[in-house]
Amino acid sequence: MISFELGVEDLADTRFALSPLYETVLSLRVLREPGLSALHLPWRRSVLGALDALDGLDTELLMSVVAVRRTLPDFLTPRPASFAPSFEEELATVGRTPPDLVRRDLLATHAPDPLPAPLLAAHAPDDGPVIALRDALCALLRRYWEAAVRPMWPRMRLLLEADMTYRARQLAMGGARLLFADIHPNLRWHDGVLHIGQMVSRHRVVASGRGLLLVPSVFAHKPAPPVSPEEAPTLAYPSRGVATLWVREPVAGTAALVSLLGAPKARLLGLLDEPLPTVELARRLGVTASAVSQHLGVLYATGLVSRARDGRQVLYRRSPLGDELSGRGRPG
Repeated sequence: MISFELGVEDLADTRFALSPLYETVLSLRVLREPGLSALHLPWRRSVLGALDALDGLDTELLMSVVAVRRTLPDFLTPRPASFAPSFEEELATVGRTPPDLVRRDLLATHAPDPLPAPLLAAHAPDDGPVIALRDALCALLRRYWEAAVRPMWPRMRLLLEADMTYRARQLAMGGARLLFADIHPNLRWHDGVLHIGQMVSRHRVVASGRGLLLVPSVFAHKPAPPVSPEEAPTLAYPSRGVATLWVREPVAGTAALVSLLGAPKARLLGLLDEPLPTVELARRLGVTASAVSQHLGVLYATGLVSRARDGRQVLYRRSPLGDELSGRGRPG
């Protein structure tokens, strides 16, 4: 178990961030181990084809960063310095990692197993081979990002932003206890300490004013804190709604409802079991946000949906009348 001890100031400094580099590195687990998540099999099939078309991609070195126990080097997932850094900004941070830190993280990631052959340069007493290894990994990650993750990043980002909107609502409704309990069963909040279960490592990190950074992730299959206890409290966690990412939602509603409202509005009404912003609805339906706004305007005017502002976004949800018309009960 890994534990984060969070003081009052750390809770006040709890924030969210998006990280394209986190997604890129975490996706390597799914690529190496398809049984880890059946949800990602459509993505994996398409990516394998894209990678085969790349000349000179050293997949052996790329996949060697994933340890047998599925841990990943901390230096490849640096703590995002802003809410939504670009991939290039994050990769530049990796490229500035001191050689001693590269050694530490690669050895800690694969312990107690020996380093894989492609990473043996980390044992070199001189810094030159370690720097060369770091730079080679950066170059590989850039090519991999371009082929495997960047084409889907706009859709992924919308899903991750929708998750953060939901988490902020949970925090407002039930505080830290509800927030962490709802993220994943492996998380437990008790007496100022966030406990992360089912971890290979065993250590306790005192935040000491560094706050807690939460990073929603499409490819994280469970909460993923840093391997090293020296890193600031950061937690990548599985985002909600991943099952909707690679396949489109089926058409909702009965034939009668479609005849009454039209297929687009009936399908939109079927998605509103929970509050969702326009951008997320547009992503799920594969249409423009302006088209969704038009349909929502009609549904709102007829009392079939309700709406509420949450920061800069307006969230829509089926009204009781919409529940009755669509024949769907509201989740508890």
